[in-house]
Amino acid sequence: MQYYFAPMHGITEYTYRNSYDKIFHNIDKYFTPFIVPNKSRNYKTKDFIDVLPENNKGVNIIPQILTNDSDGFIATSRKLQRLGYNEVNLNLGCPSKIVVSKYKGSGFLAKREELDRFLDEIYKIDDMKISVKTRIGKDDPEEFYELIKIFNKYPMEELIIHPRTQKDFYGNKPNLEVFKDALSLSTNPICYNGDIFTGEDYNKFVQAFPKVKSVMLGRGILANPGLVNEIKNNILIDKKLFKEFHDELLNNYIKLCNEDMHVLIRMKELWGYMRYIFPNSKEYLKEIKKSQKVSEYREAVLCLLTEQEIVEGAGLFTQGNWGV
Repeated sequence: MQYYFAPMHGITEYTYRNSYDKIFHNIDKYFTPFIVPNKSRNYKTKDFIDVLPENNKGVNIIPQILTNDSDGFIATSRKLQRLGYNEVNLNLGCPSKIVVSKYKGSGFLAKREELDRFLDEIYKIDDMKISVKTRIGKDDPEEFYELIKIFNKYPMEELIIHPRTQKDFYGNKPNLEVFKDALSLSTNPICYNGDIFTGEDYNKFVQAFPKVKSVMLGRGILANPGLVNEIKNNILIDKKLFKEFHDELLNNYIKLCNEDMHVLIRMKELWGYMRYIFPNSKEYLKEIKKSQKVSEYREAVLCLLTEQEIVEGAGLFTQGNWGV
């Protein structure tokens, strides 16, 4: 099995990826948060700083592109190629209303004729591998059966399927019946993405779909950084390893950011996910959220780690915010 790390915009940028890889080193491909094509000829935009080779040493990166403009996709692919990349990923999965309103991400799925023309243009690039990350439709799962006819026309490196519609956002459950059909209908290799939060989730998935050779994990790893170790080696994360990862990430953000506020914004956002492996942490999370200085934040986290335990199987993610 190949394990991929899903892109999470604003979170899984190079500082997070490097910190994670140093401690765990168990991901086969890291997909970057999406790059939006622009006409700039330099590499100093935020998107390109994230994919610069010097910021991703020893880490296998697949840059992701978000656009519905084939010229922009091709130009951005060429820029990435000059940086040494030989594979890019097209984002047809982002469910954000702002993105969808511009018929990008999963919004592009509603424009099948335009999507077909777009794919026809970008797959004329014969010296760049192109994979696609998609949802199964914009409003209705039945849309997938027309979409797969389009996808099958093109030589995709792989088709990564999150079996929800845009309308589902992250609600409902992944539509595994449509995913099952995708495995039989697709002429391209298939990767699965969606709602694997625990080792038990993974085992159930593998039992149901033993022929799948790659899975993409996102929110599950953010909630439980030890998830892949649990899946591969049946080793549960303990507080010592969690703290090692947490401190590596925190210290790298401190080096990157000039002000405590910027460090804390990033770390607090992560606790919106990591809280799920500490199910009795409500009062401690209030203190983490209230912290205004890194020193206050460190003290609040230390209290949580000293007094609370990581609970096996507690990485079950439910949509929401801090809940405090």
